[in-house]
Amino acid sequence: MGELILPLISFTLKFKKMNRNEKIALIDGDSLIYYEMNKPTLQEALDGIDARINQMLTITNAKHYAGFLTQGKCFRYNIATTKPYKYNRKKGDKPIIFPAIKEHLKQIWGFTYIPELEADDLVSVYHDPLQTVICSPDKDVLYQNKVSNYNYGKAEFTSVDENQALAFLWKQVLMGDSTDGITGIPKVGEKTAETWLKDLIPVEMPEFVLNKYIEKFGIAEGIHKFTETFKLIYILKTKEDVLRETGIELPDLVTHEFKPAKQGELW
Repeated sequence: MGELILPLISFTLKFKKMNRNEKIALIDGDSLIYYEMNKPTLQEALDGIDARINQMLTITNAKHYAGFLTQGKCFRYNIATTKPYKYNRKKGDKPIIFPAIKEHLKQIWGFTYIPELEADDLVSVYHDPLQTVICSPDKDVLYQNKVSNYNYGKAEFTSVDENQALAFLWKQVLMGDSTDGITGIPKVGEKTAETWLKDLIPVEMPEFVLNKYIEKFGIAEGIHKFTETFKLIYILKTKEDVLRETGIELPDLVTHEFKPAKQGELW
């Protein structure tokens, strides 16, 4: 297990009663980097990062925030046995300014990471629908987490209730996720998965999806592939999830105060 990295200057926020219109923003930092890393110069990329963060914190009315990054390989690489996790991603195609942008997020904005976890997991684990708003363009993050969260790629809020979040999860388990190299059941696409699930209530979906895997692969292989695919698709949502999958005991949420008058400066 790697060393737990936290910002040097920060404070631990114990959730308390807040103005109901104020939220703590939980920012998926991975996509921020990819949006800006192809700018002509490093300075333009850093300016773009600062502008995006200021914009999302202003729009979400967040007075505090926490930003997360993915560092190294996550626990899913050990789970994936059918095909390597994210095997279809190109290697070595990151521009030279990529590390500098990442350091900017860490040193100036206080973004952090926890070994073995993806930013997707961290924003979801720390998410409290009454206290926080997730800021991410990732469909899995937005649609596996209930209530209203902010898609900073499209500059819009996405509202999902608990039943919709569960239906999205089981649809993804059926069809897999080509972006991350997760195969699912062969020849089952989005339309087929939605048709199969549309008349089911959420509590019926796990057994239904498992049976579809068994029908396709047989009992032993079907159960194995179902379990593997579920663990790859499912975004961790509780500290108990994290402890079970990684053995890591997560600390309390650490946040930073948002100071819009000083763009890009934490302290």
